[in-house]
Amino acid sequence: MNAQEAQNIKWSENIIIVDGDYIDHVAFDLIVNFERMLNRRIPAADFSQWAVNIALDGRLKPGNHETQVVLLHDRKNRKLENFAPSDYEKELNGQAFKDVQLGEFIINTIATGDEAAEKDYVLLDLLKTILNHEEVKRIMIIPNAEDGHVMSALRSTLCDVDDELKHITLFAMQPLEGGNFKQQILGYSLLNAMGITSSEIDRKIK
Repeated sequence: MNAQEAQNIKWSENIIIVDGDYIDHVAFDLIVNFERMLNRRIPAADFSQWAVNIALDGRLKPGNHETQVVLLHDRKNRKLENFAPSDYEKELNGQAFKDVQLGEFIINTIATGDEAAEKDYVLLDLLKTILNHEEVKRIMIIPNAEDGHVMSALRSTLCDVDDELKHITLFAMQPLEGGNFKQQILGYSLLNAMGITSSEIDRKIK
């Protein structure tokens, strides 16, 4: 799927929009830090499990749902280095999987230019398009929340959205100030997808 096709596509009730380069960066930092803390090798995050975790954190209840995952990435980055599967075009784009608890997840990738600003523009344009589709009820957004410009634009785009019509959850590594959306910590979904449990962390801390 490219950015133009997004205008005319039939969307699912549940949409996950992801800055793939950002989640890969965060996953790398978590792997490095937790390998030191836990003194063991940390595997790449299971992409399917991570998507399910995001949907659950985005308040999706168990049922036979359809959820679309849209991965944006710089064109020069052909794969996620810290997830499996990883290749955007060969392993992720156009693929789908079924979760026994939440139903079907459909994955599409969009390659943008190599400038971060272009990917941010596509993300915001995609979000505006989706907000105008009545069939979309739940939107989960994983932007580069460390970029103040992106966050300012997102707050502005979402400021007048009716939460009764669109349930929006934004994921970041730290709590964010303001914004007309629910918030969740991104790290929890990634740690779970890497097989790191809170009990394992607690044992090391003690």
